[in-house]
Amino acid sequence: MTHEQHPVLAAGAPPLARRRSPARNRMYLLALVPFVALIVTYELAPLLTLIVRSFIAPKTGVFTLQNFAAVFQKKLYRDAVLNSLNLSLLSAAIGMLVAFFGAKAADEATPGRRSLFMSILNMTSNFAGVPLAFSYIILLGNAGVLILLGRQFGIGLLESYNLYSFSGLLLVYVYFQIPLGTMLLVPAFQALRPEWREAVSLLGGGPARYWFRVGLPVLLPSLLGTFSVLFSNAVAAYATAYALLGGNYSLLPIRISEQFVGDVIQKKEFGSALAVMLMVLMIGVTMLSNRLLHRPTRQGAAHEA
Repeated sequence: MTHEQHPVLAAGAPPLARRRSPARNRMYLLALVPFVALIVTYELAPLLTLIVRSFIAPKTGVFTLQNFAAVFQKKLYRDAVLNSLNLSLLSAAIGMLVAFFGAKAADEATPGRRSLFMSILNMTSNFAGVPLAFSYIILLGNAGVLILLGRQFGIGLLESYNLYSFSGLLLVYVYFQIPLGTMLLVPAFQALRPEWREAVSLLGGGPARYWFRVGLPVLLPSLLGTFSVLFSNAVAAYATAYALLGGNYSLLPIRISEQFVGDVIQKKEFGSALAVMLMVLMIGVTMLSNRLLHRPTRQGAAHEA
């Protein structure tokens, strides 16, 4: 019997190995039930509750936009949004710039050195939160080791450095942004083929032309995705900033926590509105990066048409 005469193959039916019985499909669906229950219980339900609560008036329980209006009416919370935005953008940009060269060095290193480098990255990426803030306090606090050395030897930059400021907080944030950004960019560099560099060289182009015409365009999706991850990582960071500055510096995560764990009064509706603002910032930066990523593609398609 030929291929065309076979009734099963002629009908285009899938092979027997790929077909699943209804009982087996039900087994797979039953296996998904615990995961769906976890997602609904610990992710979707709290998220929906948070969003709904942000539109509820604290005393009357009616629908209102006053919670969001209060975010922009009060200077304390306006500063929290702006400070979180500035800190996250700067730390993400600096972290990604350093991570770019770190990932490039790891890609060009020997396998042994690359393995050692990745081990160090894994170790440093897990060193964050309260231990990281405590370490910086020991090094650069008012009585830190480096500050005392700066006073002893007359190093003005160390002697007058203030860790408990925006620049100090930025320094701490950049520390945990660099390992994360490097680990995200290392696989992206594997997409660059050595033949492309050789082709550019044969056509008379140098390293700068290679990177601006070939390397960076190929890495652009990974760069924009890494920037989005680093921004989200910074804008939602809480433990490091709180351990370092407490409530002395206005950041959005710190102001959100104050609304839910206040000793005197709790403003859960207003805290929910602040949390929604935090989510809007994260989603906005992600959508902007996606728009920038697909914009050249649309322009190129229009140009070809």
